[in-house]
Amino acid sequence: MKPVSQRLLYLDWVRGVAALIMLQGHVFHSFLRDDLRGGGPYIMSQFLGGMPPAVFLFLLGVTFAFLMDSQQKKGVAAGGRLVASLRRAGYLFAAAFAFRLQLWLFSIDKSPWTDLLRVDILNCMGLALLVLSAMSVFRTEERIRLCAVLGVAIAAASPVVSSLDWSGTPPLVRNYVIPDHNFFGFFPWASFVAFGMSAGSILRRLRPEDVPSTMQWFGWGGLALAFTAYVISSFPTSIYGNSDFWLNSPALIFIKLGAILIFVAFAWVWNIGASAAAWSWVRQFGMTSLLVYWAHIELVYGRWFGILKNQLTVGQTVFAAVLTIVLMLVLSVLRTNWAQVRAYFAAGDAALARRVSGD
Repeated sequence: MKPVSQRLLYLDWVRGVAALIMLQGHVFHSFLRDDLRGGGPYIMSQFLGGMPPAVFLFLLGVTFAFLMDSQQKKGVAAGGRLVASLRRAGYLFAAAFAFRLQLWLFSIDKSPWTDLLRVDILNCMGLALLVLSAMSVFRTEERIRLCAVLGVAIAAASPVVSSLDWSGTPPLVRNYVIPDHNFFGFFPWASFVAFGMSAGSILRRLRPEDVPSTMQWFGWGGLALAFTAYVISSFPTSIYGNSDFWLNSPALIFIKLGAILIFVAFAWVWNIGASAAAWSWVRQFGMTSLLVYWAHIELVYGRWFGILKNQLTVGQTVFAAVLTIVLMLVLSVLRTNWAQVRAYFAAGDAALARRVSGD
């Protein structure tokens, strides 16, 4: 994890807000009573909860582009940049499988071994980076255009991929590739990573004085993109024979992309004048989003509070969401200040040892 002084604060803020939306969405999904799920609070919670995966994937693409650009500026050859990119993909795959293994071990008497192969968002991240690592052989200027084109291509191909006959394909391959409500397949989710790589490449080419105008382009361009995609999605006819708006529709991808661009521009404005030395609880979540994701899944969906699953009222679920957010914030702060925490306890142990020896 980079020191705070080397991070783009507004991107951490975006990631932090996405983490907060994710936390409340998962708490409502896990704990709210079934008979209350047709009401406004649950519907709004889950509607908002559909955005964080897209935001996380987009920001993953941004940081992936940063890595490639950094390697290029260091004079690393194309082959070396490719190796560094593949290493990042391998790290995410390792994290994904470690995550599934931990969940399975904690519920070994209830979960089949096949849960180890479940395709979660971390698996999607690993596969997307593995495929898009090929972009590292190009210069940053070229990646702006190429990754945008790739994002459009992945989004546009998603309904086509859904319509193909995959009956003879192993389930694991299908789960990694085909759009599915239960998994994070390469289509269409990897498009957000590609779009993020294009945006990240743009950010790397900016001079400080160019940032305000670029954020205006992000904001107004995102609004135009989302509105245009929404209008097109309302047309009675489609070029696709079996497009499902909530599953594989390119229009939904572009609506979400437009919303993300607006959000990034807003975050930049919100964080104008923010100091890296000033603590922000929202940015704190953004700096440790992987840890927060990992820990809260076990807390919310694991066996620890199984007696409360599908048992709470709206008010009780709101309280549970607030409590979960507070617990994850404490965990996040401990993570970023772990060196100081260890030093504090080490000093206490040393003082106790001196007193004991003195006695």
